[in-house]
Amino acid sequence: MTTLFLPVGQLSRQTILHTARCIADTQLPSGAIPWFDGHLLDPWDHVEAAMGLSIAGFQVQAAKAYRYLARIQEADGGFWPAYADTVPLDRTRKETHHSAYLATGVWHHYLITADRMFLEEMWPHAGAGLDFACERQTPHGEIAWTVNDRGHAYPDALVTGCSSIYKSLECGCQISQELGDERADWIPVRRNLGRAIRNSPHRFDRTWASKARYSMDWFYPVLCGVITGPRASRRLLERWEEFVLPGLGCRCVSDEPWFTVAETCELIMALTAAGHRGKAASLFADLHRARHRDGSFWTGYQSELDIFWPRERPTWTAGAVLLAADALAGLTPAAHLFTSAAPCRALIPEAREVFAADSPG
Repeated sequence: MTTLFLPVGQLSRQTILHTARCIADTQLPSGAIPWFDGHLLDPWDHVEAAMGLSIAGFQVQAAKAYRYLARIQEADGGFWPAYADTVPLDRTRKETHHSAYLATGVWHHYLITADRMFLEEMWPHAGAGLDFACERQTPHGEIAWTVNDRGHAYPDALVTGCSSIYKSLECGCQISQELGDERADWIPVRRNLGRAIRNSPHRFDRTWASKARYSMDWFYPVLCGVITGPRASRRLLERWEEFVLPGLGCRCVSDEPWFTVAETCELIMALTAAGHRGKAASLFADLHRARHRDGSFWTGYQSELDIFWPRERPTWTAGAVLLAADALAGLTPAAHLFTSAAPCRALIPEAREVFAADSPG
């Protein structure tokens, strides 16, 4: 059914390889994947690009990207927010969702490659990144956005960042089960984090302007499995016309005519998770307008000015496109990662709780 909505060849092997090659060609000898040639990288987007490499079969390059993160990881499990190759550009803070996302990438790569030696090698680093985030959870359940250079957590949290950590904790639990090194201490952290995102919106955006105008705050709880079932469907449909314009995709923010490829791709995965595969496939078909002849994708399109803006084609955008393609077409064994919860044994009670909370009546 999905292919009926897509232009001929948009999910062809050649097209997938063409896009992934843009990521591989940008990767530095160290394994670092900057946004584009000559630019910086951040750890979260680096993982997003590395997952794109894994999907397209660039397994050596993907593993190199994760080993790069293992080398630059700080002793406390965190990462600085920006690097020029291996050199930190900003030592003022470490963001919790950055540290946690390594576990998502490592599990994603393992699902595709079944490389147990790689999983064992990266497990201490993925675990340390999750511990860094978990240690910043408040008694109310949310996890602080960032930690300053003195180790003090900022007293506020992001819905999008916390949703990403929630997914990363699922991946960490999957790794721990696979390796027989179960981390029961992560279970209550994830459960309380999910409850905070679902039921305590007042715990987020307390010290800065609300992020509700950002589309990611709208769909990330669905993308990351915090909200599921009928409640997920309702959440996506409630603000659909506010964020989505057929033919252009998903806005980055609700009050700007800027339609971004990465947000559109992540929304595609959230829609697939909520059972709206037709809408997801239609949005994917619209992405071809933002594709450059070299296989990369523009960051976004400003509809009032009729221009692609900014004039850049980031590796993480290409990674997001490949993740969406995999979610729709089932290209790899990791295709389900963002579209259906597959919790390990220890997470089954929480999965039942989430299902009950998100079911009608």
